[in-house]
Amino acid sequence: MPMSAICGILGGGPDTAPALDALLNALDDYGPERRVWTDDAVRFGGRYATTGDDGASASAFAVDPEAGLVVAADARLDDRDALCDALRVPPPLRAGLADAELLLRAFVRWREACPARLVGDYAFAAWDGRSGALFCARDPVGARPFYYMLDGERFVFASTVQAVLAAPGVSAALDEAVVAAKLSSMRPDMRRRTFHRAVRRLPAGHALVVKLEAGLNAGRAGRVRMRMARHWRPEEIPAARPASDDAFAEQFLDLYGRAVRDRLRGGPVGAHLSGGLDSSSVAVLAARELRRQGRPPPVAFSWLPALNGVQPKPEHAREYALVDAVCAQEELHVYHGAPGSQEVVDVLRCDGTLPGADFPFAEEVTLHRAAAMGVRVLLSGAGGDDCVSFNGRGHWQRLLLTGRWRKLAAECRTQDGAWRLLVVYVLGLLHPALHPTLNRWRRGWGMRRRWFIDPRFARRAKPLVVPMARTIGVRRTQLRLLQDGRLGFQEEWNAHGVKRGIEYRFPLLDRRLLEFALSLPPEQFRRPGHSRWLMRHALRHVLPPEVCWNRSKDDPARTEPLIDAIAEALPAVRRRILDRVPSRAPYIDMPSLLEHLDADRFRTAPQLAPLGAALRFLDF
Repeated sequence: MPMSAICGILGGGPDTAPALDALLNALDDYGPERRVWTDDAVRFGGRYATTGDDGASASAFAVDPEAGLVVAADARLDDRDALCDALRVPPPLRAGLADAELLLRAFVRWREACPARLVGDYAFAAWDGRSGALFCARDPVGARPFYYMLDGERFVFASTVQAVLAAPGVSAALDEAVVAAKLSSMRPDMRRRTFHRAVRRLPAGHALVVKLEAGLNAGRAGRVRMRMARHWRPEEIPAARPASDDAFAEQFLDLYGRAVRDRLRGGPVGAHLSGGLDSSSVAVLAARELRRQGRPPPVAFSWLPALNGVQPKPEHAREYALVDAVCAQEELHVYHGAPGSQEVVDVLRCDGTLPGADFPFAEEVTLHRAAAMGVRVLLSGAGGDDCVSFNGRGHWQRLLLTGRWRKLAAECRTQDGAWRLLVVYVLGLLHPALHPTLNRWRRGWGMRRRWFIDPRFARRAKPLVVPMARTIGVRRTQLRLLQDGRLGFQEEWNAHGVKRGIEYRFPLLDRRLLEFALSLPPEQFRRPGHSRWLMRHALRHVLPPEVCWNRSKDDPARTEPLIDAIAEALPAVRRRILDRVPSRAPYIDMPSLLEHLDADRFRTAPQLAPLGAALRFLDF
């Protein structure tokens, strides 16, 4: 089933039909089908495309008149048989049961506790007409978006920022605290905020309840109240019972296989393939399961440049060899494609205040080709580094603080650059605020980087940034990474995918795998000589050996053409900016930015992060 878009308005008086139409019109990327449901207090809208790919009826709504309940949902529920068993859904009805209908049944059964029973990607709103309460929830990793505006008299929600802004009376004024953080060397705190002051984001793993005060049901002006709470608490996941490496590996492979299998509904299926652990294992497991089902294997897509019969440079050969090894083993066909200057310009011109602005340049090529081939589901290993493919960060700090220095020294001897990394850990423990500067030093970046925020704006702005936290130990580091909003890239990718009828799915961010990873002892992530130990050990009979045990993260075959494409795009970008001064120029140090939009200068000293932040923000 394709992604759906939902929207709605609670409160605001009886004349909200034109406002709902405005929201629905702003959601046209999601498909031609429209549906509206209303009562005296609330209006729901939905947009979707009917494809019939998975045999289930496509709908953004489900209604239970007897219970007085209606659910508007953008959802793909996984582990459906277990959920249907718990809800006592007869087997003959399961295959054709839309996810929105299944979610409604779960809400009827468990009410506000239902998110704890759900596995999959979802954002939904459930209206209880009898109690006058609207319950909204979002999945643990925020795979499906949910934005809202609350002004005391009405609550407006939608699947996109654009739709919320389309409602009459919603201000599009920018949140300058977020802008300041984005245009400087700091990472803005986007867990609840957006670039627009009036629009908020429901954080991943959270739910909110919006209630009407007495009298509003009759159409009179009234007040709308909201409360929010977390429904997913990963810090409360208990530690796994001690087990052997093989036992942990077996449990992981079972969960991983189920996560991939659940994400093969619909089709045809494509998969990213970089030659790394995460993408390679997703592609291999998907290929084997699809063949078992009698379906074609996934089409593989790589960000490496197409060779067109030419041998790669010697320094690039390793990257191609890793991809070729996976393809040869599973008989996959891979399509290579690196971005050109036009793709770079297209991505940079996306509105930097909306989800989708940070989309990878190379993925624009992948999406274009996948859509032309009829792909409807695109599997990705992205996000795996924050799950079972975690590299064990925090383990060495724990050894350092607990006095296990002999073990720490032994492990440092097995990793290149470990002593520089250790200095970062020691100083970072003394003063967490040093982490950004220390990490730049560790990675070999220049200590001075030019950011293009306007100096006058920088002096008056108060950037809203993700607070620095002192995290010691593997589990605490994992929790911080999961809860600081870094998994919001899923919104970015799907914002582009829906325009071409493609849904991104991320098996390694499956809730079952996340909770399993958080329960593991630290030794499952790092061993002398190897990080990401569990993945390597579990996949040793699944992946080609050269892929499974490869430790290098260097990718010159991908990055060098990307630098060239960006350099070639900069003169065209400069001309566009000079032709029409962007309205957001007052936030930017424009003379300095224009000076840096030079191809030769960029090739000599590429500063992609500062340039990218400024250009993606500008409306040119």
